[in-house]
Amino acid sequence: MPETILKFDAILFDMDGTLVDSAAGVHGAWNLFAQQYPGIDVHQILSSSHGVRTVDNLRIHCGVTDPDELEREAVRFEEAIVTSASQDGGKGIVALPGVMGIINEARSADWSPGPCWAICTSATRNYATKALGAAGLPVPDVFVVAEDVTQGKPEPDPYLLGAKKCGVEAARCLVVEDAPNGVRSGNSAGCTTLALLTTHPKEQVEASNPNYIVQDLSSVTMKRLEEGGVEVIIKS
Repeated sequence: MPETILKFDAILFDMDGTLVDSAAGVHGAWNLFAQQYPGIDVHQILSSSHGVRTVDNLRIHCGVTDPDELEREAVRFEEAIVTSASQDGGKGIVALPGVMGIINEARSADWSPGPCWAICTSATRNYATKALGAAGLPVPDVFVVAEDVTQGKPEPDPYLLGAKKCGVEAARCLVVEDAPNGVRSGNSAGCTTLALLTTHPKEQVEASNPNYIVQDLSSVTMKRLEEGGVEVIIKS
């Protein structure tokens, strides 16, 4: 199997659809909100909203504009993801293939002089912390969430901030994403982008122009280097 070997100063991961599978919960949350906001097209939303901050999705698809109401509804929506994921025999929020090995490698390393991995998610801190805990994954030292930026994905702000907090240049970072909006965010930040086919059809992912595409992180190996940085091996 052909391999591509790359080196980066830091790896910037998306969360939902990249590290954790929360698809059932997201679907359930939108079905719940469709009862209160009749006329929204859940199928259409699911095809385009992934990777976008909850407050932005609620503004776009549900017409919620009041800042206080947006905050309340975002909390309610993300709590519905957690509860819906395990209803009706659902598996709950779980780590995706290949993730645990990569994160265990990251956790075991000495990150001095600074961290070289981060999570940059469109989710709120409250939900993201719960989702990682449910999947058995740690909260990293560098944790960029929806509240940390004024402009979410597909704007570059989340990944620019993630690189800054890691103390490295964005151009020396690898962004790992499943959503086209997230890939566009990484591209706009000047990062190298690795897209996963865990949530979107290949045609949609290709249209966002990632540098590399794999099915999931079981096709990727990451290793901390003694001289600094991370070696990434992509099997294609």
